[in-house]
Amino acid sequence: MTRDNERLPFLQIHPKDNVLVALSDLPEGFEVNFAGQQFALRQAVKAKHKFTIEDIAQDGDVFMYGVLVGKVNVALATGELISTENLRHAAEDFRLGERKIEWQKPDVSAIADRTFDGFHRSNGAVGTANYWLVIPLVFCENRNVLTLKSALEEKLGYRVQSADYSNEVDELIRQYQSGADVTQLLEADLSPTAIDRTPNRLFPNVDGVKFLNHDMGCGGTRMDSDALCGLLAGYITHPNVAGATVLSLGCQHAQASILRDEIAKRDPKFDKPLYVFEQQFEGTEQRLMQNAIKSTFAGLTIANQLKREPAPLSKLCVGLECGGSDGFSGISANPALGYLSDLLVTLGGSVILAEFPELCGVEQEMSDRCMDEPMAEKFIHLMRTYNAKAEADGSGFYMNPSPGNIRDGLITDAIKSAGAAKKGGSSPVQAVVDYPELANTPGLNLLCTPGNDVESTTAEVGAGANIVLFTTGLGTPTGNPIAPVIKIATNTKTYERMPDIIDLNCGTIIDGEESIAESAHRILDYVIEVASGREICKAVQLGQDDFIPWRRGVSL
Repeated sequence: MTRDNERLPFLQIHPKDNVLVALSDLPEGFEVNFAGQQFALRQAVKAKHKFTIEDIAQDGDVFMYGVLVGKVNVALATGELISTENLRHAAEDFRLGERKIEWQKPDVSAIADRTFDGFHRSNGAVGTANYWLVIPLVFCENRNVLTLKSALEEKLGYRVQSADYSNEVDELIRQYQSGADVTQLLEADLSPTAIDRTPNRLFPNVDGVKFLNHDMGCGGTRMDSDALCGLLAGYITHPNVAGATVLSLGCQHAQASILRDEIAKRDPKFDKPLYVFEQQFEGTEQRLMQNAIKSTFAGLTIANQLKREPAPLSKLCVGLECGGSDGFSGISANPALGYLSDLLVTLGGSVILAEFPELCGVEQEMSDRCMDEPMAEKFIHLMRTYNAKAEADGSGFYMNPSPGNIRDGLITDAIKSAGAAKKGGSSPVQAVVDYPELANTPGLNLLCTPGNDVESTTAEVGAGANIVLFTTGLGTPTGNPIAPVIKIATNTKTYERMPDIIDLNCGTIIDGEESIAESAHRILDYVIEVASGREICKAVQLGQDDFIPWRRGVSL
């Protein structure tokens, strides 16, 4: 998007597109001057939504980002609003094609020598944080994990100070007892309580002890329990993790032996402290808890010996995520991440593009960018298998857009996907990975995950992402227990409305204040500060430790 286009109240994303995106609310009758033609809008068009720039016959094609994104249900005239009533999802078929792996690398001379201060592991990986994990192998141990959390978190200085609204309740009680009616109570002026987030940690070089809960490990399919072990192994071997305490019941599907095998697959020379306790072997809960507490405390003394040291940016593995997307996602924050992705790839770093339902419609491009045919065939197989399973369960990719997506301009899955794919930049695909395997090959990695924000973020971190960049148009608090999740707004209104959960604003691109490249470099500056521990992103400040393993059933 050029600065000239940004001065206009609408935008054509690709020369092939036969619709324009409204960058601000446009009234009915608004005169559009574009590409030598002049016409009036037939309906009001809200910002983020689209309107036609040519007559389109019934069942005719609609193009955005240069790809097919839908077919019209009725004939549309020039200047018509595109809506769910007149447009249905459609996407081009895809097949194994020619390799298209030539690309224009961005200039990285200004950042080639930049570093971040991270935690260096014995296997060569570098963490952006240093955590201890407490993990249940099965849901039966969730209560014991929470018991450990209650015993350890506050005493060690890791309890996140959440907002306390008890003073507000006290004020309402006081007014009610003084005779306030319903209207007065609803209009009561409640002063917020100040929050002290200053940490007072016993182990200053350990960023936290994270307690993961889940509802898996037994009772489901063996495939799901095996995948859980793989995911947990990804977290234990993660560069942001110093060691782990694992609680097992003993009889569940997700056996400790399977977990150890998965750890060995990911790190054959694994040497982090790992303490595994089986309740059926330990006997009493008291014995289990005391042994787990002693081992965890001892492990923390080991973890505290590690300190941050400089590392090249090639040691970053960045997960690319979007959630609560809107009609500006694909023209502001997502392409900014795409540019940043290309910067990191050029420097030798790794990026992970996931959310396969949100690659629907751009399969041909992504498969053509795979380095070799076997890799392209693997991507095609994963996409087709996933969509077929979704359709068999009555929920194909076409059902992916949420009510919020649709309300803010993403009215078909292909529109949403074409914009979401922009996060992956233009570099060749170096690896195609199925969940829950590692996806940290230098370059662009495609990781098969659902589009669900938390399931996908959980998977990206398990696959090796030591930091996650998360774009949002509507706003979301999503975070992760062990990797910083940096939230980036696609529009200025959302950024200003939700400053407590969003870190950066790419609405500057829509507002014409910044180019995509300038925005990408600004994001990279912040990434380096967060990766070095000098800045704490909002999700970490709030203790937003979202962790949801993916059951391999349908989840979009």
